[in-house]
Amino acid sequence: MSGDRGEEQRVKAAVRRHGRERAFAEAEHVISALLADPGVQQAGAQVEAAETELGTELCARLQPFQDRYDQAVAEGDAAGLCGGKHGRWGRICALPDGHETSMEEPHWGRTSEGRPIAWVGSAPDDW
Repeated sequence: MSGDRGEEQRVKAAVRRHGRERAFAEAEHVISALLADPGVQQAGAQVEAAETELGTELCARLQPFQDRYDQAVAEGDAAGLCGGKHGRWGRICALPDGHETSMEEPHWGRTSEGRPIAWVGSAPDDW
């Protein structure tokens, strides 16, 4: 009898796993379709252009913060740095923690290609 119960639990677990896998596959399909939409792509390009333009405009004024960020990373001392991340670039903000209220500045840093970029909001840690 206990063998039947164990088998039943294994079957239920397999059914749950299959349901999750199917839901993830369907969600991935829907997300891919949305991202392929020309309107969504155009909006993404406009946001990227605006972030790049603002990043470039702020570059001269905020470059000392990038220098401090680079030094902090080299020294392994991230205390006091903003934890803001840009989802698309995976870049950490180079400004000090609390800058959004104290300096009234958006997040600012550089892309992986070294171009300045500014953004509002922050990506979750698992991006």
